[in-house]
Amino acid sequence: MQVRIKRVYTEPDVHDGLRVLVDRLWPRGLSRSRARIDLWLREIAPTTELRKWFGHDPSRWDEFQRRYRLELSHNTEQVNSLVQELGKGPVTLLYGSKDVSHNEAVVLEGFLRKSLRS
Repeated sequence: MQVRIKRVYTEPDVHDGLRVLVDRLWPRGLSRSRARIDLWLREIAPTTELRKWFGHDPSRWDEFQRRYRLELSHNTEQVNSLVQELGKGPVTLLYGSKDVSHNEAVVLEGFLRKSLRS
C-alpha cells in the first residue's frame, strides 16, 4: 500500500498518484484547477459535529482519534472505496489543516494501514 499524506495547499507532484481530498469542506481560497484533486471523499471526513468539537485542539487529539476511528468503522462504503483505490496504485490523502500532526488524514492513514493488515 502506497499512501501519502499532504496538505492540499502544497504543490502537486508526479509521485502523488491519485489525489484524494478527505475534508468535509472545500479548502478556503483554493480553486479546483489549482488543487488538482482526483477524488473528493467528503463523507469519509469526520462528521461536522466531531470536526467542530475537535477544533484542532491538540489537547483533544486522543479523544478525536478514538471518535473518528469509530466513525470510520461504521463508514464501510467510503473506506472500502478508498481501499479499492489503494489497490490500483499510490494515493495521496489531502487535508486543509495547518496542523500537520493533528488532522483527520493522519488518523485515516493509520486506520487504512490497520484495516489492510487485518
